[in-house]
Amino acid sequence: MSPLSQNTLCCGDCIQSVLPLNNRVNQNLKTVMSQAKTQRDLRERKPWQQSCASKCLLPVRPMPKQDTFDAYVEPLLISREPRLCAYLARLNEFRKWVLTEVDAQANYTDRYALPALETYDRSGSVANRVVVNPLYDTQHQEIYRRGAVGLPYTEAAPHLLSFTMGFLLSQADISLHCPVTLTGAVAYVLGFHASKDMREKYLHQLTRTDACTMTGGTWVTELHGGSDVGATTTTAVPQGGHFALHGLKWFTSNANSSLAIATARPQGAEPGTAGLGLYLVPSHLEDGSSNRYVIRRLKDKLGTKGLPTGEIELLGAEALEIAGPPHGFRFMMAALEYSRVHNAVGAVGVQRRALREAMEWAKSRRAFGHRLVEYPMVQDELLGIRVRFEAGALLAFEAALTFDAAIEDTKKGTWLRLVTALAKYLTAEDAIRASRATLELVGSNGYTSDFPIARIYRDAQVLTVWEGPANIQALELLRLLAPRYRGAVEYEHRVRRIIDCLPDAMSSLRRALDSRLQADLAAIAFVIADDARSQRYARKLLDRLSHSFAFALMCETAAHCHSNGDERRVLTATRYYEQLDEPKIGAEDERVRRSAFELLED
Repeated sequence: MSPLSQNTLCCGDCIQSVLPLNNRVNQNLKTVMSQAKTQRDLRERKPWQQSCASKCLLPVRPMPKQDTFDAYVEPLLISREPRLCAYLARLNEFRKWVLTEVDAQANYTDRYALPALETYDRSGSVANRVVVNPLYDTQHQEIYRRGAVGLPYTEAAPHLLSFTMGFLLSQADISLHCPVTLTGAVAYVLGFHASKDMREKYLHQLTRTDACTMTGGTWVTELHGGSDVGATTTTAVPQGGHFALHGLKWFTSNANSSLAIATARPQGAEPGTAGLGLYLVPSHLEDGSSNRYVIRRLKDKLGTKGLPTGEIELLGAEALEIAGPPHGFRFMMAALEYSRVHNAVGAVGVQRRALREAMEWAKSRRAFGHRLVEYPMVQDELLGIRVRFEAGALLAFEAALTFDAAIEDTKKGTWLRLVTALAKYLTAEDAIRASRATLELVGSNGYTSDFPIARIYRDAQVLTVWEGPANIQALELLRLLAPRYRGAVEYEHRVRRIIDCLPDAMSSLRRALDSRLQADLAAIAFVIADDARSQRYARKLLDRLSHSFAFALMCETAAHCHSNGDERRVLTATRYYEQLDEPKIGAEDERVRRSAFELLED
């Protein structure tokens, strides 16, 4: 980024870029400095001091005392991946940083410091410069310095660590979680699918932890849409040792990335996905000049406003071939699989944040002489958010754990794709549901930007769109359930193993899960038996199986906790099942009601 311009405000010790400048800033900031500090000055400082944020409009919020990065998620993950134990202190510190400094930056950027595009410099040459809040930029690099992308490559940490950091990061700023995800996706493709020469030249640039990391992008979506990748019109023309790309990528998140991967069709290649290659596109050439593409404009979006998302016109952009047809599409799908897992854990992070906001409000707000949390209807709403968070967390991290397992054993690839489709769908839907419910609970205050839930709710909307909406996940599910992939068999075996492990003390849940599985198998057989039915019922089947498998995982967790004398997870599994198969009014399990406060506290 170039040195800061005069359109830069400083509040006390901090620098806040406000391009375009918002008139409301002057009413809320205490001090406007006449001279801006340079980008070099900014980089010499620590990433956002708390004293700085306390002087800005939205102060850093106090953190509740907690010795774990997440009281529910942490013990579940370390029981299945002991290697994560070595990073618990780091994760706890990351959580504290995210929920204080990153959260304050996210609120400020969303309101006052949106990205701005400088397509050309003053001499008329292409600049493709995206100007962002310097604190957004600094925190972006700080995330890489903390190893969110690099540790699986530099220390052989499980990718689960990266996904867990994404879960924490999304609780404050999806606009930062997205580019970190994309950088990780490009690194994954280069690390596992690129040639040795390409890997040695570029992988380090994406995984370094010295705050000089190159960031990544995945350029797939074109004007005709993002899901029909086989209709890609971008062409790749060979030119000596590289390719020249021509075309328009319509929706590119992290538009100012340094290294992007893009789908394109070489001249003469067959139509459809089989004719696609995958190419690495650097933002700058070896001589330091800008590559031959133009960021036409930045999108004006509903949410994730701090994230620069643009239209990129490829004008013979120099690119290196990662894989030619027919492998290009498959390798891009590997990148999207990585991103879908991040999308799922990020959505669970939104649910966790919504639950936290709802609980804090309900415990502190009084109405009609009582705290909101004391009212049964409010308790029901809070319990609903809570049990759906638990279900989503189990489903998303099942995908995250399977991601590492599939690297070691490629036979697990089908299960990875299947559980990722289920997780991506359900967690995105429930993130929106949780944030909407929290906004309603907070009321008119929640509808304003003075409270963070309005931003969280707007940002959550993108989670159903990114990396394939529900219909695309449903089509993926149909492919995997077909005899070729034997996904239905794997699904049945996984759930039956859970049923067989449930103790007699959980007999009611065991019967419920067994009944649910029988209905699932009947639904699968009905839907995949006929193409017309498949097209009509695929999304309903996706919805059913995602809820069923989330319930199965809750039962599995409840059995483990029950063996250790903890009955709370049995109660939350029971409440979740009551949401799937709603009992008659008055017939709910009263044990859940009596234990409401205990279930909500952690």
